[in-house]
Amino acid sequence: MAFMFRQRRWTSTALLVALALIAGACSGEYPNSTFNHTTDFNAANDAVWDKLLLFGTIVFVAVEVALIYVIVRFRKRANSPDPKPVHGNTMLEILWTAIPAVILIFIAIPTVRTIFATQAKAAPDALQIEVVGHQWWWEFRYPEYGITTANEIYLPKGRTVNFALTTVDVLHSFWVPQLGGKRDLITNKTNFLWFTPNTDIQTEAYNGFCAEYCGSSHANMKFRVYTVEPAEFERWAQHQARPAVFPVQAAVPMVPSGAGVALQDVAADSMVADSTAPATPMLEPYWFPREQLPAHVIPTTRLPKNLTFDESLLAAADAERGRELYSRSSCIGCHAIAGNPMSVSKVGPNLTHLATRHTIASGLYANDAKHLALWIKNAPAMKPGSLMPSIGIGETDPVRKNVISAAMGGLTDAQIADIVAYLQALQ
Repeated sequence: MAFMFRQRRWTSTALLVALALIAGACSGEYPNSTFNHTTDFNAANDAVWDKLLLFGTIVFVAVEVALIYVIVRFRKRANSPDPKPVHGNTMLEILWTAIPAVILIFIAIPTVRTIFATQAKAAPDALQIEVVGHQWWWEFRYPEYGITTANEIYLPKGRTVNFALTTVDVLHSFWVPQLGGKRDLITNKTNFLWFTPNTDIQTEAYNGFCAEYCGSSHANMKFRVYTVEPAEFERWAQHQARPAVFPVQAAVPMVPSGAGVALQDVAADSMVADSTAPATPMLEPYWFPREQLPAHVIPTTRLPKNLTFDESLLAAADAERGRELYSRSSCIGCHAIAGNPMSVSKVGPNLTHLATRHTIASGLYANDAKHLALWIKNAPAMKPGSLMPSIGIGETDPVRKNVISAAMGGLTDAQIADIVAYLQALQ
């Protein structure tokens, strides 16, 4: 009876495990999988994985066959004599030392070759991107173009990109699973990572993560990567290198861009440093079309339950009033906006062309009026450990344990709405 009970129990357990494995294998797409041939780095890693999986499978099958043979061949039988004691077998000891050594050689050769290939220096003409990790957001600089942005990277397809990775505080780790490569950001040291997006991949958006525990908002330290055509990248880069256009002027007549936004008519002295020098022909601005974002890169973070904002104020908000308010508020102590001489700090994310980005709070929330207003009102409530203080009047700062008042420079919902209107005009 006890034997039958144990048999039923093991059968039920085996069935449950089998169902779990089947369900896991059929769970759909894996948008953040590393098993893609989207870059040379990714293809090299995938090739090593395939080899190691093959060798591991062969070893596993061989060991299990031998184990089953020994269990069956030397099982205890009725009236069988006691086994003879064995005190050593030189040939057997040589074999079980030599065979693993040979297996390790088969594993080591492709692994070491791939390590040397991916650790080599990038091509001299590679696009240089400086990656700076902060608690808890990403700063990206394009020295070739004079661009500083935050939490979003644009890469031209077919061109090698060399990332110089540094951190201003604790350890972080830069990882874009679908494009390959994961490398640590180490204090007082610059690491490098390079890869080349394939020319045949689609214009696409990918998720990026911090893969090294770095504090209370480690899981919220995200970013987006957009692979675009070389011509689209040049349009994006030229536009991002210009000062933010404010106030918004009448648009010049041209075909709408991929992002559905036309180039603004900017005065000649704002386009070039010397108005007597020949102006560089301005390309139509570009940023990744919002309507083409795949579902897996659109933030779905829940808002704090007790944080509210009067959204009716957003419709009547005034961007010019918001610019004046922003330019004399505590915002300028942390942020820079090219084109606003009052906002030149480099403590927090650069806000130039903020309206061209799809996310805020390091990829945690969608970049729209509602989320931006709530973020300004009480950032620490929306993102644990955020160094940006609460600004809304009457809000409790969960980090500094105080209630914001007007005397402390707190802002009303109407004032925040005006600042949101200003920031959303920075295209």
